[in-house]
Amino acid sequence: MAIRIVRLGSPRTPGEGLRIGTVRRPPRGVPKSEYARRDFYDVWLPTVAPSQEAMDMAHAATTPAQWQAFFRRYRREMQRPDAAHAIALLAALSHASDFSVGCYCEDEAHCHRHALRELLQDAGATLAG
Repeated sequence: MAIRIVRLGSPRTPGEGLRIGTVRRPPRGVPKSEYARRDFYDVWLPTVAPSQEAMDMAHAATTPAQWQAFFRRYRREMQRPDAAHAIALLAALSHASDFSVGCYCEDEAHCHRHALRELLQDAGATLAG
């Protein structure tokens, strides 16, 4: 049992399980009834998505220092009780079920998935390779 960190919209892999979208907004121009069929997500969990202000920082980031500032802000946002509880829940579920969490970004190194992976590990989650 484990969590996979994925890019939403990418083809699903065997054993991936339920796909959870950890994004601020649903995919544009896609009917809600098509989200799962088009490999975006089965369930939406914006609680662990970066705020719009943090996303603005990420979209403007061009230097390592700016990316680090974005990741610091995101980690700070994930200390909110609702976000911390959601991360703890995901970590606990990883011991009983296979599922995946993800975002649309192409490069995980420049995406909140990078920090979310670390937050889940710190919370004791089992992560797939």
